[in-house]
Amino acid sequence: MKVSISADALMKGQEGIVKQVKGDRAVNRRLRDMGLTPGSRIRCEGKAPLGDPIELAIMGYKLTLRKSEAVGVLVEVEE
Repeated sequence: MKVSISADALMKGQEGIVKQVKGDRAVNRRLRDMGLTPGSRIRCEGKAPLGDPIELAIMGYKLTLRKSEAVGVLVEVEE
């Protein structure tokens, strides 16, 4: 079964497909410029001890996001 969660809720090693990027206009544009577009496959590579920041693998590179940015990235994952 597939469910949508925010990228900050991904567990280490969990993969998913980006479904939507929300947030204010500037942040949304920056995230899309970095490859977080609907249909992109991402994988959580790890989180800092307090959960902020979050490291994601996307399109062959690693991207580190603040938790506040990752909350606006909706990801579809297998439950």
